[in-house]
Amino acid sequence: MENSPAGRVAAVCRGLVAAPWFNAASFAVIVLNAATLGLETYHGVVDEAGPAFHVLEYVFLGCFSLELLIRFAANVKGFARDRWNLFDLAIILAPLVPGVRENVTLLRLLRLARIVRAFRLFPSLRVILVGIRRSLPGLGSFLLITLLVLYGYAMIGWMLFGTAYPQEYGTVGQAMLSLFLLLSLDGITDTLRAGREVTEWGVLYYLSYMITASYLLTNLLVGVVLNALQEAHESEKQPPPPVHKGIEERLAALRAALEDLEREYRAPEPPREETAPAPVLSGAPTRRGR
Repeated sequence: MENSPAGRVAAVCRGLVAAPWFNAASFAVIVLNAATLGLETYHGVVDEAGPAFHVLEYVFLGCFSLELLIRFAANVKGFARDRWNLFDLAIILAPLVPGVRENVTLLRLLRLARIVRAFRLFPSLRVILVGIRRSLPGLGSFLLITLLVLYGYAMIGWMLFGTAYPQEYGTVGQAMLSLFLLLSLDGITDTLRAGREVTEWGVLYYLSYMITASYLLTNLLVGVVLNALQEAHESEKQPPPPVHKGIEERLAALRAALEDLEREYRAPEPPREETAPAPVLSGAPTRRGR
């Protein structure tokens, strides 16, 4: 209940989470944590301020833990349904797991993963992350098409240039790697000149590869990502569907029926026609009681 101590604490925590400065403060802690990680790569700074970095690590961990506790108190029942809360909980509790706290590399990776928490603080960043997640099925199909294109051109390249350039086209694997590096069109002029020296088909080979791989596949990739981002943006705008949709529809039908009954009750009744009593004939026999 709202009047109980737990209800008052939950109301205060909900107010804190909804406050604009709460996300700003959380983002500031994330930025400071990232800056500290960057400074630790300089050995001279670590030698001079090593103990201070350890203190800052506990301060950042305390800030993240306090933020998570506030979010938990604000929504106890729905805390576990939010994946971001589970992600934050895993980052905070993972260094306490035996085998992880002794591994310096894993600890640094977990500390670096705290930067990803910035996505939950801003809706625009969440849209980008959701768009990337939605584009994964399309990216799988794109990678398959790219692999088939590279394999086909690698086999043709092996037949054309395998003898002249064994380091680049000696095997199908080396040819696929060379063509993959050529996707950025870096050094395409020298590659065209070298291919033309081997065979006249080299120009047609590389030009068709440039059009197919560098232009068509790149535009296909951009289209897949943009479509996923558009879907994520639209889903972010739409309100979530009601949990009890069937109950709400039945309640709406009941309200409509009650309104119809109320209109029928308030409608004026049609006036009744007054009928005159039938005239009694003087000569008509009357029935007498026995």
